[in-house]
Amino acid sequence: MSDSEGMDGLRVTACERCADLVDSRSRIVNGVGPDDADVVFVGEGPGANEDEQGEPFVGRSGDVLDDALDTHGLRRRDVRITNCVRCRPPENRDPSETELANCRPYLERELELVDPEVVVALGKVPAQHLLERSVAVTTEAGTVETVAVGDARLDVLVCVHPAATLYDRSQEDTFASAIEKVATIVGAEGGQSSLGDF
Repeated sequence: MSDSEGMDGLRVTACERCADLVDSRSRIVNGVGPDDADVVFVGEGPGANEDEQGEPFVGRSGDVLDDALDTHGLRRRDVRITNCVRCRPPENRDPSETELANCRPYLERELELVDPEVVVALGKVPAQHLLERSVAVTTEAGTVETVAVGDARLDVLVCVHPAATLYDRSQEDTFASAIEKVATIVGAEGGQSSLGDF
């Protein structure tokens, strides 16, 4: 049995590895977006809205992310958005180390198949999970580190979680600067529509 068994392409179709998460989820929330995206955003795990709708980063934090993407010439439909764990932790708690480890082969396989130019870790949990070290997100936001993720070597950019800007307005500039750096890395034109839209 391979570590990523239970996947169909980029989608996890069945998983029973984490009893608490299986009990608390209503569905497995897979990543969304192109399978060849230049940018992959990685969050922590699904919340209540995501579990209900079956898509990562919906609700208020999704709106913040969408607005930032739009401001910097990126579109949600052109990026991939996924999570470290694909099932909602009970009462929106942080996923445990065991749960993160159980779901890691799925994330590694997804990132390997998509092969993005940059992976954006949205918040402390995904940053520490991908970089495999302690991360001070607010001071390291916008920094890029090349790391091994499974069999791939990927550039991971640290970013504050979009929800942080809702609770602490001082994080807005930090978040915007990190998204601007993402846009620069992939050559997006800030706020400008491309001719490909017409």
